[in-house]
Parts: sequence; structure tokens; C-alpha cells
Amino acid sequence: MKRFWKYVTGTVPAYGLFPLVFSFVFNCLVYSGSRAIAGGWYHHNIESNLDLRLPFVPQFLIIYFGCYVFWAVNYILAARQEREQVYRFFTADIISRCVCLIIFLAYPTTNTRPVIEGNGIWDLLAGWLYSIDAADNLFPSIHCLVSWFCFLGIKDQKRIPTWYKGVSFTLAVLVFLSTIFTKQHVLVDVAGGVILAQVCFILGQKTKLWHIYERFGTKIEKKINSYTEGVK
Repeated sequence: MKRFWKYVTGTVPAYGLFPLVFSFVFNCLVYSGSRAIAGGWYHHNIESNLDLRLPFVPQFLIIYFGCYVFWAVNYILAARQEREQVYRFFTADIISRCVCLIIFLAYPTTNTRPVIEGNGIWDLLAGWLYSIDAADNLFPSIHCLVSWFCFLGIKDQKRIPTWYKGVSFTLAVLVFLSTIFTKQHVLVDVAGGVILAQVCFILGQKTKLWHIYERFGTKIEKKINSYTEGVK
């Protein structure tokens, strides 16, 4: 087991490991917890006339599902930065989820999903998605928020090649489109997710809030380092 953790910390530095893992855990808690609390509450439908006119394009499910790989890769890259930048980034990430939790509880939203009548592969995939993911927790879109964070987290890293930064930007935009054309979100959800990510990222970069998170994370880091000591 110690060799396993040695391998892990060789991929992600010990100071980046806890923020990376906690980011995933906290995101799940916010999303599932808010749904458990507010699932039965009245939900506001904020879709526009333009949203209603946009077509349902289930092929975008490739992007909608595939983005989880994009998220994993770029969040790992963000966790491999220098210590200060790691904590600045993940502090922004936590702030964004706290804001999401407040909004999900204070103003629950929903939208109108298409009726799935076909039995082709895309229809089956869309029907399965709708069956496991209720039309709630829509504003702001966490899909869009996380995807924009994926770009923001690597755009200033000198070790990341320019071509991959371009790929990350493109993938983020494709995720935005996928949320719209799979009818998982409406336009204002996308805008809300991107704006929230941008504002929180600025807070992480321009304030000293990251010191609070670093003090707590350092305690976990020391435990990880002590656990892997002596492992070759």
C-alpha cells in the first residue's frame, strides 16, 4: 500500500493530492446533498424562447459523457502546479461549489426535456441519462463551471504546451454546447457556470483566502509524506 501511495505522490505532489481528492468529494456532496434537500421543492423554469427553439441533438452526448476524462486530466494538471497556485486554484473551486449550494437551495431550477420516443442508440442513451439525472440543480451549470475551470487551471502554466491550452478551450466550449443540445441545461445555466468560475478564479488569484485552505491541507500533506517515508 505504501508503494501505491509513493506512486500516487510521484504523479501528483503530496501538497496537491488532498485538494484534488477533496474537490471531487465536495462536488459530489454539494450536488447530491442539495438534491436530497431540495428535490421536492418548487423548481423555477428559466428557459427562454431561444432555448425552446434550439434542437435536441443527442449526438452531443459523446461530449457530455466524455468530458469527465477532460475534467480528470486537467484537474490533475492543476494539482501538479507549484504549491501556491494549487491552493489558489482549489480555493476558487471550493468557493464556487459553496455558491452553487446556496443557489441550488435558494432558487431551484428545472427545464423542459424532450420526450424520447425512438429506440436508436442515441435515444436510449438520452433516455438513460434523463432517468438517472433529474432536471434539477441546473443553474449554474456545474458541467460548464468545471469545464471552464479546466481551461483556467492550465492556461497560465508554462509547462503546458500552447496546443493543449487550445484543445482545452475548445473542449470547454464543446461541453457548453453539449449541455444545451442534449437539453440538460438552458442558456442562462451555461452563462452562470462560466461567470461563476471566472469570478471565483479571480478571487483565488487576487485574495489571500488560499492561505486558509493551505494551513488545513498542509496537515494532510504531512501525514501523506510520513506514510510514504522509507518507501523506495
